[in-house]
Amino acid sequence: MRRVEREYQVPAHVIVGIIGVETRWGRITGDYVVLDTLSTIAFDYPRRSAYFTKELEEFLLMSREEGVDPRTPRGSYAGAMGLGQFMPSSFRKYAVDYSRDGVRDLMNPKDAIASVANYFKAHGWKPGEDVAVRANKSGSAYRKVKWGYSSNYTLRELSRVGVKPRKKIKTNEVSLLRFANYKSDEVWLGLNNFYVITRYNRSSKYAMAVYQLGEQLNKRVRPAKSASRESLLVLGES
Repeated sequence: MRRVEREYQVPAHVIVGIIGVETRWGRITGDYVVLDTLSTIAFDYPRRSAYFTKELEEFLLMSREEGVDPRTPRGSYAGAMGLGQFMPSSFRKYAVDYSRDGVRDLMNPKDAIASVANYFKAHGWKPGEDVAVRANKSGSAYRKVKWGYSSNYTLRELSRVGVKPRKKIKTNEVSLLRFANYKSDEVWLGLNNFYVITRYNRSSKYAMAVYQLGEQLNKRVRPAKSASRESLLVLGES
């Protein structure tokens, strides 16, 4: 895990956060026959037909390239595969044979971890930079402007609607993130690396879940000079 972190310059806790959110660290990877799933949605669900027809094509190409019987792979109800739940198009572009056994196997922790890191690196992860920063809010003007990972504001523009970061940040352009809880809104500023996480799943809530899960894991693991051997084996340490 740490070797992947050094080579790809993507934090280990973010990679583990992705795998945790996607499959509960490999416990739930899906038991649907991927060929059947993609074929069914491609031909019997017109609203998503174009996308899943393309993914079916990518899956058949992937099966030929990897030397896999297309009737064998299993995954989610939408055709996502492995510990990191890659769709076939993502598999072909970003999957890595990190175990050097000649097979890109996303059920292999080493391959899956490196593949997630490779995905983030390819989508513009910036090493050493924050993902998101909590913001203070005042008034209600912030509720009337666009929010979400695709929004884009300068810090001055957000200051005009009563939003200011709680700490100094390096960039001047951020997205405005608003999460409702039982008491009030939580307001965050999304940075480049937050946007990169949304390339995995285009949802602000998803990206925040990955970020916060990863942060909690990092707080537990980092203070100890070495994790237990059992935990390293689970995460594919080499």
